[in-house]
Amino acid sequence: MKSKLSILVFLILNSSVFAQSYKPLLDNINEWHFTTCFSGCLTDAYYTDGDTIVNGKNYKILDGYHYISRTFLLREDIATQKVYIKLATSEPTDEYLLYDFSLNEGDVFDMKNPVTPFPRDGGLFVVDSIIAKPLQDGNSYKHYYFSPAPGNTTSNNNAIWVEGVGSLSLINAPGGNPNINEVGELSCFFKDTEVFYANLDSIQDCIPIHLGVTKNYLEEVSVTKQFNNNTCILSNTQNVKSVKVFDLSGKLLTNINNNGNGSITVDLSAYQNGLYILLATGSGDSKKSFKVLK
Repeated sequence: MKSKLSILVFLILNSSVFAQSYKPLLDNINEWHFTTCFSGCLTDAYYTDGDTIVNGKNYKILDGYHYISRTFLLREDIATQKVYIKLATSEPTDEYLLYDFSLNEGDVFDMKNPVTPFPRDGGLFVVDSIIAKPLQDGNSYKHYYFSPAPGNTTSNNNAIWVEGVGSLSLINAPGGNPNINEVGELSCFFKDTEVFYANLDSIQDCIPIHLGVTKNYLEEVSVTKQFNNNTCILSNTQNVKSVKVFDLSGKLLTNINNNGNGSITVDLSAYQNGLYILLATGSGDSKKSFKVLK
């Protein structure tokens, strides 16, 4: 009897040793790889790059992919296990609750998917199950499986979150459906260049692009634009594969492919006056962005 009691006391006193503590999402410099497959598979990358303070709150700045406007800001309250997003162009007090990793099975969560292919107000979702699964570091982390709650007429897809990672869809689409043949799904996630999550079903490996040391093939690329002229010219573009034009909300306006030409002309005449972002993509998936005022 004494032996059994001693074992019970030992287990109670040491339960914290065996319990997996909460893994924050934004405690590192992060990089997400997002893969979409149609006729072929294409992987884009986005990452946290720098910090800012808005309305007295600390945020991390998203950059890359649809976030090159640097107006998508993330913050995390580790004590409550909640992650928020703010759009820098919106009102100072306007932010969305993206994730609540303190949820339990059966809880209901109001999904917000700002500036994504999914409904901005995704409606209520219910946590169907929470399963601990191992990731690349060998430790197990909670995987949250959601489905639309009864009465939700806005969303008809399921959603998946991973503790320390976020949505398996876009980071700002917690209610998004991770489907590589539709909008796309997360294929790799890095914390301080170390792979933390990997799904190699449609890609060969996980190698950080922005956080690692990669060769910059676009160092010599430059952009010029004359006053009162609606066109701008990128020079030294022999290694540029494509140029994408975004507005400040991150919306893709046009994509120009390049086949080794030394210059690329971008026509902005169809757009309203304002600031636009040009993203040149080159060999080795190197990227260089420019801000152009029309």
